[in-house]
Amino acid sequence: MEQERPKAAQPLTQLDEALDAALSQLKELSDPLGRAKTAHGLAGRVQEYEAEIQAVRNEAMNETLREGKLNSTQLAAELGISKGRVSQLAKGAPPERLFLGSGKVVVALAEKLEADTDKDGKRKVIQGPVISTEDVQTYERLRDLGEGVGLEVTFERIPLGGNVRLNRNNLVVICGPRLSPLIEQILESDPHLRFDKDDDGWFLSDRKTGEVYRSPMDHGGNSDVAYFGRLPRPDGQGTFLYIAGIHARGSGGVVHWLNHELATVHRELKAKRFSTLISSTFDPDTLEITSSKRITPFYRPEGA
Repeated sequence: MEQERPKAAQPLTQLDEALDAALSQLKELSDPLGRAKTAHGLAGRVQEYEAEIQAVRNEAMNETLREGKLNSTQLAAELGISKGRVSQLAKGAPPERLFLGSGKVVVALAEKLEADTDKDGKRKVIQGPVISTEDVQTYERLRDLGEGVGLEVTFERIPLGGNVRLNRNNLVVICGPRLSPLIEQILESDPHLRFDKDDDGWFLSDRKTGEVYRSPMDHGGNSDVAYFGRLPRPDGQGTFLYIAGIHARGSGGVVHWLNHELATVHRELKAKRFSTLISSTFDPDTLEITSSKRITPFYRPEGA
């Protein structure tokens, strides 16, 4: 008996209507300079979306061929392109790149106030807003990972107060909840894992098992624990990747772990929401991460 073929996705009529409306409004602008500037901005946005759509298409083609659902000749017929074009597109960037993003990836790093002692070694002098050295190093490792799978990765500062623009694609946020009330509120939506604080300091806990994870760094150790997840955007139109250690060094452990597990985690999760905890150790002399491991399951929100 012939297996029923999967139905094609319904046309994205709402998207078509939105694009038609935007184009009509553009043409109706009476001021030629305003029309030119608006058109130029829209053209850039269209190029960004085109790159993302092509990345999703190529990854899906690669997965279809890898799973043996269709051979290249059959897939070419389904898409209305040549077999050679199928081979060309499917041999593009590795599919696991989509776990990080499909266009230019922006890594948002939190600023904080840093205190130092004055010349007599007594009074604390508040320096201007800075990004911690550990977070910069974590970004550099993440940038190397992203560029290794064909992504462009850049960074931006999250100003004091933690007001970060979350409603956009291809975003990675590295910012502890103590630095951003907005992030703290979004983390509350995780029914499984959470940051918390008591008299002994910040810690992470597993709401399902009751297990509490504290940082050995608080007692002079050379290891830390970090939260890693894909969280919902406030507008409900997507997600962003989120990384935060109990201490900044722990965030680097997540990227160290991803360097070894990116392909596996992409196959398992794709772009679905999740959260987990990563434990890592570092060399106390060089401060480089030396080992990392996942210490909880991949928790998924109900229905996600």
